[in-house]
Amino acid sequence: MDLTSAGFMLLRGALVYAPQSLGVQDVLLAYGKILAVAPQIPSDVLPDCKIVDLNGLILCPGFIDQHIHFIGGGGEAGPATRTPEVRLSKLVEAGVTTAIGLLGTDSVTRHPESLLAKTRALNEEGITAYMLTGAYSIPSPTITGSIERDVALIDRVIGVKCAVSDHRSSAPHDAALANMAAQSRVGGLLGNKAGISVFHMGSSKKGLAPLYAILENSDVPMSKLLPTHVNRSETLFDAAIEFALKGGHIDITSGIPGPVTPSQAVKRAVDSGVALDLLSVSSDGNGSQPVFDAQGNLTGIGVAGFESLLETLVALVQVQNMPLADALVPFTRSVAKFLGLESKGEIAVGKDADFVVLTPALAIHQVYAHGRLMVQEGKACVKGTFE
Repeated sequence: MDLTSAGFMLLRGALVYAPQSLGVQDVLLAYGKILAVAPQIPSDVLPDCKIVDLNGLILCPGFIDQHIHFIGGGGEAGPATRTPEVRLSKLVEAGVTTAIGLLGTDSVTRHPESLLAKTRALNEEGITAYMLTGAYSIPSPTITGSIERDVALIDRVIGVKCAVSDHRSSAPHDAALANMAAQSRVGGLLGNKAGISVFHMGSSKKGLAPLYAILENSDVPMSKLLPTHVNRSETLFDAAIEFALKGGHIDITSGIPGPVTPSQAVKRAVDSGVALDLLSVSSDGNGSQPVFDAQGNLTGIGVAGFESLLETLVALVQVQNMPLADALVPFTRSVAKFLGLESKGEIAVGKDADFVVLTPALAIHQVYAHGRLMVQEGKACVKGTFE
């Protein structure tokens, strides 16, 4: 444990959302863990306890972003369009304290081994980071030679990713997809991990049919399959709601502005009867944002940021009139449950001391990761090695 996160710290007087509303509470932490949550915690009986006054501010769990291109994405218009590696400061300034890295279209010049190195680097720099093996294509690129071995044996690997219903996918057969998901599932059992399969969803008319084919051709539980980018079209989003009503988890991308905005997607899903714990919001941060015409030709490209996470949270509260306690769930508790991260996503005794401190206007004031102050007054006070 980094010595900067050791010792006792008392966060005093914040309005705590755990994510459920707990009212005004004190939160005691040490060595990166939450020790107590109570209305009044005395500090004079604790040795060298640092007191942080959060009166008038909101304390919530750190955000868990399960879809980030740690080593960049893109390349759809040649080498010059490969996006750069992520910087620690950009993550923490967006409130992200737990991040999941993955590959995208390019598994030719980018590799799972490089992704693993960056994942380890982010952990050393102060946040919690995991990764998915694989990329858009099937057979999946791996580190050990198989998905099952990657998930079972490599500590930071918790599942696999591929692309379906997209012109950039490798047009995988149903049997190949089922085998991929089954390998991730068994690897998760052997490694005591989630063993999930994440599916980049494109805009083709196939929609979620490839995921239903997996359920038909294997015994992998629906709870291990995650379609992401489901708000990229009205048709896909309607299918995603149906999937979630059957018990599947769906992931909404905050970096996709429409046609279904992220906040509209969350609200529509909830209004349709989807449980909050089956919804998550991720950024697709640091990935490319290509624009294609009707013939599949690239007409423009950009880079996804991370500020869309907070923008979506604010829109849920201020535009969709969702209570903050509910709005926080797809960024915190539901993601932790799906990923099997038992120490994340909630403010409770024994959990990791990962926090976002918000102003009453829902701007980020502070961020703590493992009890270490990473952001002060909205700006990173801890930066990556080469920043």
